[in-house]
Amino acid sequence: MAGTIVIFGASGDLTRRKLIPALFQLHRKGRLPESTRIVGVSRTAISDDQWRNQLGDASGELVKEAFTCSEWNDFAQWIHYRSGDVTNPESFRKLSAELDVLEGKRDGIGEGTRLYYLAMMPKLYGPTVQQLGDAGMAAQDQGPRRVIIEKPFGVNRSSAARLNDELHKVFQEQQVYRIDHYLGKETVQNLLVLRFANSIFEPVWNRNYVDHVQITVAEDVTVGSRGGYYDAAGVLRDMFQNHLFQLMMITAMEAPPKHQSELVRDEKVKVLQAVRPLEGADFASDTVRGQYDSYRQEQGVPSESKTSTFAAMKLHIDNWRWDGVPFFLRSGKAMSCRTTQIVIQFRRPPHTLFKNESAGGLDANRLVIQIQPAEGIQLHFQTKVPDAGMQLCLTDLNFSFADEFSGSMPDAYQRLLLDALHGDSSLFARSDEVELAWGIIDPIVEAWRSPAAPRLETYEAGGWGPVGCAEWMNRQGRQWFDVCPVLHR
Repeated sequence: MAGTIVIFGASGDLTRRKLIPALFQLHRKGRLPESTRIVGVSRTAISDDQWRNQLGDASGELVKEAFTCSEWNDFAQWIHYRSGDVTNPESFRKLSAELDVLEGKRDGIGEGTRLYYLAMMPKLYGPTVQQLGDAGMAAQDQGPRRVIIEKPFGVNRSSAARLNDELHKVFQEQQVYRIDHYLGKETVQNLLVLRFANSIFEPVWNRNYVDHVQITVAEDVTVGSRGGYYDAAGVLRDMFQNHLFQLMMITAMEAPPKHQSELVRDEKVKVLQAVRPLEGADFASDTVRGQYDSYRQEQGVPSESKTSTFAAMKLHIDNWRWDGVPFFLRSGKAMSCRTTQIVIQFRRPPHTLFKNESAGGLDANRLVIQIQPAEGIQLHFQTKVPDAGMQLCLTDLNFSFADEFSGSMPDAYQRLLLDALHGDSSLFARSDEVELAWGIIDPIVEAWRSPAAPRLETYEAGGWGPVGCAEWMNRQGRQWFDVCPVLHR
């Protein structure tokens, strides 16, 4: 079926750096139907050719060696531009008519899929959706109509619920695709395969064998020029409500009966429903917050800002599989390196036959799933050191995507855009999922504004966050897995 991708916010950075390069790569791979049309919409009045040239220059820089002029020129024929104001009803009536012409409809009649991508400021999501509805552009009588919405999806549970209400006045939930690019990463999808396509892991993926789980999303960059936005958001809203919770859900979820989008999302939602709420003294004992030392000197940041650029928390999932197994989540700016990793820390053997005096005891087995940048999996286990008596050493088995598969890893937007075109919502957040996630974060945000808040600790850029965070972990008889990079290409 013919497809049209309409990008609202065509002049923005997301369109130039992510969406168009991803669509170009899909075109190169032959993944897009030949009749696909890409229509950019923004206020700026420019021609189709001007926009194509701008995108070609940007895509050439980003795609690099995969870019050829002949392939781009072939792809550019699919690209069109229409100027319009998303607050003006007349712009949508005009756009609707122009889309009919591009799609070859006669008297407005014809079949085809339309995908509306809202690559714009979040405050414009609601008005744009309303205008699409008023112009009759959401009706599915002539083919599927879907809308993709970028994060942030609200700033708390009440604002997310309001936005969901606005969306559902125009689109059915099955038409709404809330995007989190982390779910498009190959290694995140591979986590489902690791768990549910291999019989050796699932039997030990539970409270009987797992001591705890660590999920780390570390960024080596500072907030830079985004200080104004970041100071209003903070690390909890920026990283935990979406990225870290998505990784936690996939790590902890039960196997769905089938690999179907709604069944997968049902199991993810059950994880959030089982998260034990923090109450009273929990906010001080089970969370850590920090701010890197030069944050208040960043552009747009108030000199007395108390916004956290680092956070760690301990959560419990109260169900049969995970009872008593803490999940430790952390994320921060200005860290030692850029890394996203999930660590499954197994229990120690119940009885140790071998002594390892120098190491203070045997290290337990550990499974490290590296999401980025060195994508792969590493299993740590004990082996005997040759010609050294019964001395043991923790060693590892490595799987690296770069070593096993040729070519570069596809950008997450390639998979997500293709899934949305095909109507597969497995890797997109559902309305109840978003609201439940905010329901966990909101009380922590409020507690951090109160006397119940843990101390805001300053940390030096280039490390692993506040010193107190390592001490907090040690008091619980555990240690963070602070290794970067984990896998070597």
